[in-house]
Amino acid sequence: MTVTAAMVKELREATGAGMMDAKKALTENDGNMEAAVDWLRTKGLAKAAKKADRLAAEGLIGVAVADGRGVAVEINSETDFVAKNVDFQTLVREVTKVALETGDSIEVLKASDLNGETVETAISNAIARIGENMTLRRMHVLDGDTVVSYVHNAAADGMGKIGVLVALTGPADKAQAIGKQFAMHIAATAPMALSEASLDPVVVERELVVQTSKALEENAASAKPKPDAVIQNNIIPGRMKRFFSENTLLGQQFVINPDVTVEQAAKDAGVEITGFARIVVGEGIEKKEEDFAAEVAKMVQG
Repeated sequence: MTVTAAMVKELREATGAGMMDAKKALTENDGNMEAAVDWLRTKGLAKAAKKADRLAAEGLIGVAVADGRGVAVEINSETDFVAKNVDFQTLVREVTKVALETGDSIEVLKASDLNGETVETAISNAIARIGENMTLRRMHVLDGDTVVSYVHNAAADGMGKIGVLVALTGPADKAQAIGKQFAMHIAATAPMALSEASLDPVVVERELVVQTSKALEENAASAKPKPDAVIQNNIIPGRMKRFFSENTLLGQQFVINPDVTVEQAAKDAGVEITGFARIVVGEGIEKKEEDFAAEVAKMVQG
């Protein structure tokens, strides 16, 4: 497969690797981006990359909570200007409210009533009024004894660029108080899963392969190599333990008090975290890039 300059650029932005290292990684892995990232990590030339960090789109996440149920809804737009449009913000707020009352799926939400018309029709009418394409892309519903919400980079009340929901059990007053802190923590740290047990097995296996290859290569290059038993029974398990602590919510150090984990902070507060959701605007959507001259020319041509 031909490795293009655009592919090298994407890999460099995702990993921070040098141009030649990025090109070699892609060449060695037939242009496979994920395999190239793993190759760079094995060589110690890149940090673990998350796809969401390389992807973007515009719009807002709306969040709402009531009676032990929380919902987060993403509505995308073409430009960030629309996210500041009062008409668009009103649409996001109203659709999120409908989702809280009826939402089980995007399909159900689109067909639900909003001021005498379906949500899907309301969005189509908003497109005509505002003059920009919009998409009701996804929603996440979270149930629990207590559900707390938080939005980061808020554009208005209950909507922003990052929406977080946290479900907890325990005394409602305590859950509400510390739940907001946990939600802010989640917004900042982006954990992959609640606990080690809930991590995607494919992700765990991939990380094990990377850490095993890396440990064996480092040991082979060392002036004083360690016995294989030490590598297999100590070094690799130690690195996986660190991976779990850094990427699971309960295992992470609590940003409000780094002396304890999130799990311990919850226990100290007399509550238990049973679930969470973190939704970022544009996560998983590749944003098309155009240079300024091309964009102006396109506008002139109509």
